[in-house]
Amino acid sequence: MLVREEQIDSITRYGKNPLHIFIWTPFIENYPRAQFPGIILFSEIYQVTETVRRLAKRIASNGYIVMSPSLFHNFVGSEPLPFNNQGKEDGNDYKIQKPLDSYDEDIDICCKKLYEMANFDGRGIGATGMCLGGHLAFRSLLNESVCCATCFSPTDIDSKTLGFGMNDNTLSRITKEVGPSKELLLIFGTESTKIGSKGRDLIRDNLRSNGINFSILELMDTDTNFISDERDNDKFNPTLSECCFSLMFEQFNRRLKTSLGCYTTTNEEK
Repeated sequence: MLVREEQIDSITRYGKNPLHIFIWTPFIENYPRAQFPGIILFSEIYQVTETVRRLAKRIASNGYIVMSPSLFHNFVGSEPLPFNNQGKEDGNDYKIQKPLDSYDEDIDICCKKLYEMANFDGRGIGATGMCLGGHLAFRSLLNESVCCATCFSPTDIDSKTLGFGMNDNTLSRITKEVGPSKELLLIFGTESTKIGSKGRDLIRDNLRSNGINFSILELMDTDTNFISDERDNDKFNPTLSECCFSLMFEQFNRRLKTSLGCYTTTNEEK
């Protein structure tokens, strides 16, 4: 399946720059009215890097419209931050200076832009991302349009340190507001220096005790950045990445490409 790329800007209530959104759309020759489900792909702290673009194209080539927002429009342009110590320092600073409401507005804008596209099928939206992007994919379930999310090494959920003031409410809101028609897939590396075993247990226990539909995978001897194929990332594990992408596509295909009907419990009449 062919993939076309475009970029749009959207004015927000925050920051000096508009929200810049990269869009990858499947294209089938001679089928101009073909429609597809939508995915929001959230980047890590370096914004939309070549790693993010490659993953976006891969998802789109499987029959999804993919949107990826440049998250730090509050402070800088849409260009990716360098994959070095300076870029890491800047990205980590921006992510705690950006207000939570601004993150939520970015998510809402992406959802609305998808619904404005003639080739979006309107069935629902999925989300994915790594590190910071994993947290935002997790948080995106608070938006009524998002029905599922695959979160790779989602950071700061257990510590509640995302956004201005470093006191986010992501986990508490997910456990109180997300209903049974939505689901999460969480993938962690056991050697992560950002999400330790206690943090993973905290997330798991809160989701389970509040009846959230989720699956969790903890990969032995694996680092936080195992799916990032940036040139200087020596933690990239292509074999595990392939396995995890298969799980992501299983969720997306099942939730977004299949007409499931209304959600019912096992005790209700089918």
